[in-house]
This record gives sequence, C-alpha cells and structure tokens, in this order.
Amino acid sequence: MIFTRRLSLGLRLTLLFLLLALTAWFCASLVAWHQTSKQLNTLFDTQQLQFARRISAMDFNEIRSPQPPLTPSRKVKNGHYDDDVMAFTIYTADGKMVLHDGENGRDIPFIYHQDGFEDGYLSTDDDKWRFLWLTTPDNRYRIVVGQEWEYREEMALKIITSQLTPWLIALPIMLALLIVLLNRELAPLKKLARTLRRRAPETADSLSTKGVPSEVRPLVDALNHLFHRTHEMMIRERRFTSDAAHELRSPLTALKVQTEVAQLMMDDPQAREKALAQLHTGIDRATRLVDQLLTLSRLDSLENLDDVQPVPLAELLQSAVMDVYHPAHQAGVEVSLHLNAEDVTRTGQPLLLSLLVRNLLDNAVRYCPPGSHVDVTLYHRRFSIEDNGPGVDNETLARLGERFYRPPGQDQPGSGLGLSIVQRIATLHQMSVTFGRAPGGGFAAIVQW
Repeated sequence: MIFTRRLSLGLRLTLLFLLLALTAWFCASLVAWHQTSKQLNTLFDTQQLQFARRISAMDFNEIRSPQPPLTPSRKVKNGHYDDDVMAFTIYTADGKMVLHDGENGRDIPFIYHQDGFEDGYLSTDDDKWRFLWLTTPDNRYRIVVGQEWEYREEMALKIITSQLTPWLIALPIMLALLIVLLNRELAPLKKLARTLRRRAPETADSLSTKGVPSEVRPLVDALNHLFHRTHEMMIRERRFTSDAAHELRSPLTALKVQTEVAQLMMDDPQAREKALAQLHTGIDRATRLVDQLLTLSRLDSLENLDDVQPVPLAELLQSAVMDVYHPAHQAGVEVSLHLNAEDVTRTGQPLLLSLLVRNLLDNAVRYCPPGSHVDVTLYHRRFSIEDNGPGVDNETLARLGERFYRPPGQDQPGSGLGLSIVQRIATLHQMSVTFGRAPGGGFAAIVQW
C-alpha cells in the first residue's frame, strides 16, 4: 500500500485499469467457458439423440448376424479428420453386438441399465465418454451412441479462445491508449504544478482553472482562496511592521532623550524628577501605542468572532462610563449617560464592543477642554457620544478614522489608531460609525445598526 501511494497518479490508474481488465477478462472467461460448455453439451446431446433415432428407424430385419464390420469412415472436425466425433453400436436385447461403426463403436461395452445418457469408458481406452442408450420400439435391439468428453472440452476451449483472444490482444493497445489519454488529461495538473513551483510567495494572482478537470477545480479554487488570504495576511504583517517601526521611532527617541536628561541632572533633584516624570509619561504613551497597534493587528486578522453572545448595550455603556469617570473627573470633564431605550441588545463579542465604547469615551475626554460635558445616549437602533468641546473642521472630519492620522495642533499624546480600531470593531459587528458635529457645536460619534 505504501509503495502504491508513492507511484504517480497516472501509473496508479494504469495499474488499476490493468488489474481490473485482467480480472474482468478472467471472470468473463470462466463464465463464457461455463456457458459455452453447457450449450455445447446440449447441442451434442441433441445430435446423439437424433443420430440414435435415425438408426432406430432402420429396417433391422435385413441385419444378419454376425454382420461384418463396416468400412472405416473418418469424420471431419474443423477441417481435420477425427474419429472421436461420434461412435455407435447396435446390440440385441441379450447383449450380442450386431452392428457398429467400424471404429470406436466396436469397443463400446454392453453395460445397459436403462434408456438415457450416462458416462462410461471404452473397453480399450481410459478416456471418459458420454453414451446414449436407446431401445427400439420392438424391444429387440439396444442402440448406443457415444462421444468422447475430451472432444467436447476441446471444442469449447477453441470457441472460448477464438472469442477471448482478440480481447487479450487488444489489452496492450488499450493500455497504450490509456497512458496517452491519461498524460493528455493530466497535462493541466502538471502545468499547475509547474506554476506553483515558480510562484513567488507574495504573488496574489489566482491560478487559472482553464482545462482543469471539474474534480480538481474545487482544489484549485481552495488554493486561490488560500493564496488570497495569505496575501492579505502578508500585507497586514508588513503594514503592522512598517506602522510599528514608524510610530515607535518617535516615542523611543523621546524616551532616550529623557533618560539622557535624567542622567545629566543628577545634581539637580528638581530637574531630575521632572525628567523622570516625562520619562514615565513617555513610557505610558509607548505602552498605549503598542497596545493599540497589537489590537488593530488582531482585528485586521479576525474573521470569525469568538465568544459571541447577546450584549445588553445599557449595561455596556454604563460600565464604560464608570471606567472613564475617574480620568474624566481629573480632566474636569463631566460624563452623563442617558438611556432613551430599554432592553436594547446587540449580538457580538463583549470585550470588543467594550473596547469600541471606551475608545470613543477616551477620545472625547482627552480632547475636550476642562469644564466640558460629554453625553452618552442610547436609542433603539443607535447610541451616540457627544461633547460640547471645540469640535473639528470639515477637512479633519473627512480624514477621521484613517490609521495614524491625528488632527494638527493636538497637545494630547496619541497615535491616531483609536478611531481606526472603533471603525474596525463596528465593521466586524455589522455596525456603522459616523463622525460629525454635535448640535451644540462640539464633536459627535454615532454608532448605529
């Protein structure tokens, strides 16, 4: 079995076809031998019976005993003389031979039991014969007609050989044609294999299905789908690598500068504490940036959400408001929750939906000046987060949600990934996010479904 698996598909099909053809030929030969022998026996038995009846129609009164042997005559079988075709003898009722064919008939012994067919032997030969015994209507004579079994078997073998030999001769021709046809039909697969060997890892082109058998086409389609996913994954990895390298360059440089400043200010405790505080702030910013980069990368590669369940949006918003309450209080920003709809649920992943709301609230708190007010309102088909801050201009609104885009003139630390993460999570949950101006002139983010 292991050896068979190592062979090529074409060779395995050829060997299986050969085995199947030989098995079918052998089984057909056995069936044909059985049927032909049966039909020949019926035919020859009928001939013996007709021959015996014709002999019984003779005028036996003209037979004088003892009768001299008949002149030997030769029978013809398939163009050759053969004395085993038929033999006959006529006995009296008491077993006295009165007439025979002059050849094998003289050696047929008188062993009469009853009329009919029975097998026996000549008195001078060990070959098996088939005899037909027939009694004349006046019960005075016994007619026996015999034929050698070997003659019947040879006749059946010649008939079977003449019928099956052409098929046996045609088998090599069929194998040769099969090999040619297999090579022709497998040519698209060989071409496909050569294309795969020469294919570059980053290539996104789909494999051609022209000429590919319908049985193999699902495999090619699956490969094309796999290549597409692999290409997207490589693009995401390259984008993540480039984004991380680009965004981490500035905070890491700032951390290095702050570290050098702290080392130079060993004699000035106040300056050193200030440098260490800035160093701590820079580490927090870098940590936040890395966390957002990893989150965005995971969202880009997420296709099937895990742990999906109905999420009560009122509880989700209330938990997010409570989480942001302390940093909002420190920033001088008031956050209010308004539930204009009850029992609103949305099927999704609780962790990701919570991350969506927290990013929007964190964005509102960090970019609103002290004394601002943030309203979180839940409706039946949407929820909104609005503030009464300065808002943004039209040009900035058009670019919000772009990766690493931050409006100019911002003093708050950030990486420009928060709103990108919000949009990605919303897309995964069949939601849409709209950014605009609040009625009071501030910024508004509306999530609807």
